[in-house]
Amino acid sequence: MSTRKTTLFYALLIAVSSIAVGMVLASRFDMAPASAAQTLQVPPMNSAPVTGPLDAQTFRNVAKAQQPMVVNIRTESKAKNQDPSEMFGGGGGGGNDDLLRRFFGQPSDPDEQDAPPQRPGQRGAPGGGTRRPPKEQTTVAAGTGFIISKDGLILTNNHVIEDATKIEVSLFGEDDDQTYPAKLIGKDALTDSAVIQLTQMPNHPLPEAKFGDSSQMAAGDWVMAIGNPFNQGWTVTVGVVSAQSRPFTTDGRTNEMIQTDAAINPGNSGGPLLNLRGEVIGINTMIFTNGRAEGNIGIGFAVPTNVIRDLLPQLMQGKVIRGRIGLQMTNIPRDGFEDFGLKSRAGALVSSVAPGGPADKAGVKPGDVITKFNDKAVQNTTDLQKSVAATKPGTSVNLSVVRNGKEQQIKAVVEELDLDAERGARQTHSNEREQPEVQGQDSFGLTLGNLTPQMARRLQMPSGRSGAVVTDVDENGPSAGILREGDVILSVNGQAVTSAAEAGRELQKVASGRIARLLVWRGDGEVFLTIRKE
Repeated sequence: MSTRKTTLFYALLIAVSSIAVGMVLASRFDMAPASAAQTLQVPPMNSAPVTGPLDAQTFRNVAKAQQPMVVNIRTESKAKNQDPSEMFGGGGGGGNDDLLRRFFGQPSDPDEQDAPPQRPGQRGAPGGGTRRPPKEQTTVAAGTGFIISKDGLILTNNHVIEDATKIEVSLFGEDDDQTYPAKLIGKDALTDSAVIQLTQMPNHPLPEAKFGDSSQMAAGDWVMAIGNPFNQGWTVTVGVVSAQSRPFTTDGRTNEMIQTDAAINPGNSGGPLLNLRGEVIGINTMIFTNGRAEGNIGIGFAVPTNVIRDLLPQLMQGKVIRGRIGLQMTNIPRDGFEDFGLKSRAGALVSSVAPGGPADKAGVKPGDVITKFNDKAVQNTTDLQKSVAATKPGTSVNLSVVRNGKEQQIKAVVEELDLDAERGARQTHSNEREQPEVQGQDSFGLTLGNLTPQMARRLQMPSGRSGAVVTDVDENGPSAGILREGDVILSVNGQAVTSAAEAGRELQKVASGRIARLLVWRGDGEVFLTIRKE
């Protein structure tokens, strides 16, 4: 071999060796860049109709086959103790939380329960002296999930693992004290879904859930729930589908749920709802309670698995990205669509427009009716919400809008939904009330007053705007649940009003049984509402 060739050979050998050594060192010292993104082939779905006889062994066989893929989940999170005076003082209210609850159970082991709250005056100087500042304490809770891949991926509810600082998983058939650590992969608050993954694997293969077609389920179909109610792991209950496509609203957006009477209780969250083939068709998420019973009363709800399967690729990337145009909407009144210049009830009525949002920038106004989204007909608010959410942020879309009976085209650019920012904005709005001169509107169940400059400033109204302030709403009248104390009526059926008297006259013009179209100032923006006159 010539000297030149020899030199070239050794130079190449040194270069390759250097690269190899560098890769080893990088991996040893964790220097190589690593992607947090995960990949998962979406599990197949069986869409064949569920057929065949039901016998004495059916439920036993389903339970025996599917219990191994169900897991118990235990979490720890940090929470500040409340001020005792807030715990035991003042009023409070049940509201919807008394009726519809997530069911995320506390472990039954007394050693794992939260420390009991202290009563006022138990510590500190006599007579309620200096209080100790709130401190963090560990909250322990239990839920359910199910395995969807052999590498330890598990589906559960978002509210099961939300804010968790530690996640542990128990597997079927193992000792109670045998747990495996897990980490969060991705979550979605709107569908209350999350994917976690075992960071330590057992020494045996993991079973995987099989998926059925949740859209095939109908009222009366048999279903089975498996979960961890009250920390009593791998409990099996049986019932039927009570209803399909039951609508529930989260952060102003509607999700359709499966309702079942299969007994589910605190701790069942994130567990599977199965058809008679043992295929998962829902993720148990909520129960309905009556305020007197914390557990099952025969009304439970599950997120359809078809919805979650569609989101799995995004969940594996850490979060679900949705579109937003910045609107609050309501459905067209059943027998008042003619008042908007419409030929049918199809469309979404804009009740308010988020300041600075895409719709606001595009010129959409409260009272507009959106009839098409990118040339696709809009049937109702849910239809439009789904279309907007599925649109990639940054996309320019065309909205067909009916305003004052005339159709026009509006271009808007969809932005990414930031749910945390939306929630924060809602929490900052608080309306202060003041009692001005009043004028009654018995046919609408309202009491109106004149808007003073001081009130206008407190209600954050733009300079030069005026109207009639709602000072009282009859809880049994037609305005109950629609108008609130502190709302300012700006116009009635398109006619601007500047006082309680003007608003009263315009409301009196509305024929009995017809609707009044109101433009109202609420919070920091305009809201469009409709009320039927008695």
